[in-house]
Amino acid sequence: MESLFQNIMNALQWGSFYSLIALGYCLVYGVLRLINFAHGDIFMVGAFIAYFAATFLMGMYTDFSFGLPNHVVLLLTIPITMILTAGVGVTIERVAYRPLRNKGAHRLYVVITALMCGLILQHANLAVLGASRRSFPDLVERTVYTVGGVTFTNLRVMTILTAFLVFAGLYAIISKTRIGMAMRAISYDRFAIPLMGIPVTTIVVITFVMGSSLAGLAGLLYSMSYPVLEPYMGAMIGWKAFIAAVVGGIGDIRGAFVGGFLLGFLEIMVVAFFPSTFRDLIAFSILLLILSLKPTGIFGTAITTKI
Repeated sequence: MESLFQNIMNALQWGSFYSLIALGYCLVYGVLRLINFAHGDIFMVGAFIAYFAATFLMGMYTDFSFGLPNHVVLLLTIPITMILTAGVGVTIERVAYRPLRNKGAHRLYVVITALMCGLILQHANLAVLGASRRSFPDLVERTVYTVGGVTFTNLRVMTILTAFLVFAGLYAIISKTRIGMAMRAISYDRFAIPLMGIPVTTIVVITFVMGSSLAGLAGLLYSMSYPVLEPYMGAMIGWKAFIAAVVGGIGDIRGAFVGGFLLGFLEIMVVAFFPSTFRDLIAFSILLLILSLKPTGIFGTAITTKI
């Protein structure tokens, strides 16, 4: 039982990373019906932004030091990372996606553009910063707790709580605010919404701000837990988060959140009982089985088109 609870705690941490990234996929898809395949690389950019913000505030790579304690550096790094990462997402939307949307381009071209944007972010990072891996500074003093034979750290608890608080806040925004109502309305009928006086472009920008800032927050939390940064770190975790969102029901933020934790649990439990080389094979086979039984995902619903 102790081993089971330990694996559950590990799965909750991994699921938190997947869920935060999957929520960004879900927001963009819900409003634009666009699969933003560059989202995983925005997560990577967020991790590097957090790294440079933290090291600058700590005075590690400058000729002066602010003398700030680590907890203050963390409190400043979080909003800096989320704001700057949101700026990256909005820039991609403005430069790459909006011209195609305004011209009525087929979705296939938008998907190809999203893939290219992700590759550009990867190789721009590689060209500017080099291939050397970077070590994220320790912003939180690790404290290890043991309860009933289950060992966990304060950073792990912070990551899990952050994921649940972010989901609760996002769900409240989507379901209770006028912005959330407009986002849901655009998802339902994007062509009729301008006739009702709702600024579609503004809502789209807000959607990218929210989704990209969540990717930046996920990048910060991931870098604090696994402090090795490299240009391709967002590729695989981004794809996995996308698959988790699809399994959960990519049009519903509840599905994206649950799908992220489902994938985290599957990966950890497979490693607990099988060799680690079987992790992706068994986990994705189970996810494929779920989709074969419910193609719309756990929370997804079939979309009908009226003619």
